[in-house]
Amino acid sequence: MAIEVLLDGDAVPIEEAVFRELLDNSVAGTYKGFEKALGSGRIKFQDLLWLADKGEIPYSLFFAPYELVQDQVKKKSEKLLAGLSKDTFSIGSRSKVHLRDVELIVKDLIRKQELVRKHDKSLQRNKIVGVLRDAGSSVEADAGRLMSAIGLTHESLRACRTKDKALEMMIERLEANQVLVSRSVQHYMPQRLTHVQFSGLTIRDNKVPYIFLAGGDHRDDQETAGRTIFTLALLTVLIARRIFAPMTWDGGTAALEPGREYDIAGAMLMPGERFLALGPRSLNDMHNASETFKVTPSAATVRAMRLGIINPATANEYLGEFREEFRSRPKGGPRNQIRPENAVNKYNGRELNRRMLDALDERSISPGEFCRAVCLNHLKPSQIDDLRRVLR
Repeated sequence: MAIEVLLDGDAVPIEEAVFRELLDNSVAGTYKGFEKALGSGRIKFQDLLWLADKGEIPYSLFFAPYELVQDQVKKKSEKLLAGLSKDTFSIGSRSKVHLRDVELIVKDLIRKQELVRKHDKSLQRNKIVGVLRDAGSSVEADAGRLMSAIGLTHESLRACRTKDKALEMMIERLEANQVLVSRSVQHYMPQRLTHVQFSGLTIRDNKVPYIFLAGGDHRDDQETAGRTIFTLALLTVLIARRIFAPMTWDGGTAALEPGREYDIAGAMLMPGERFLALGPRSLNDMHNASETFKVTPSAATVRAMRLGIINPATANEYLGEFREEFRSRPKGGPRNQIRPENAVNKYNGRELNRRMLDALDERSISPGEFCRAVCLNHLKPSQIDDLRRVLR
């Protein structure tokens, strides 16, 4: 099979396998021009150049033998994905994530890590990476050590008026310690996640490790803000234990052994001594505990079970009740469309944007390159000041 490249009335065939291989492994594979060319079997040369530019692909590779293209893609992927294990890290879940489902996002975030390291010479070796490499005397001790390293206190989290405020505080403390935090924003990422269910991932770097928080429906029927807070705590524990991988966790079941990482995250958000003093036992108690500790009722229930306050049978009964409660909630109406500068800020993370804007101001990077490499062309040079206003 071939794709015809049209130039000045002539048609030059290229291998469809080559066309697919190059674009399937790049950001450009998400653009309509790719699917249109596959459907029609032809593409204008100018459109091919446009896709090559979007995907950072030397256009001459489209005319190379398939074996050479495969080798080039493999080498590039091995280099880019060196910061991520291909194994899914599952906590209380049998779900798996295929790397191809999140590969373009991983590649983009790794490129951003390389970009900020290149342009920001003030970066120091990260103090959070590996801080829990050696297990402490207890889960509570590990949680305390990690909270201290981040500069986060239980009191400050509980003082937050809402779970959304608590989430923002956690992100702020992580970014203050050179841990970049990216959040899923459909249509502003190089890859759509509508068919993928996973919690998030951690990407290796000795200076600026990245946390990516996946949005959407995880099918464990829990409210979003509390679940995201626990996910962020779990991913922070993984970085502290030098575990870099996609992660899945099921917060709606007590059937599987969640493991030490889950318990450390639980102790970070729901410290054992205070949780035991509160002693939640009833359904209503779990709701109240979830508001106190800024987690979901399900997370409070599993924590109560892990601390021996309730037994597994009661925990499973409560978890089933919470699932039904969540499913019976009225569904929200259509969401307001997010402004481009807010979307770029959410996906990249404030700290990455702040450091790269500093590089722009120092003329280490051009406005055009900033819009392409940092904003994936979702902002034009004339809109950069809109991003600055978001960061103020």
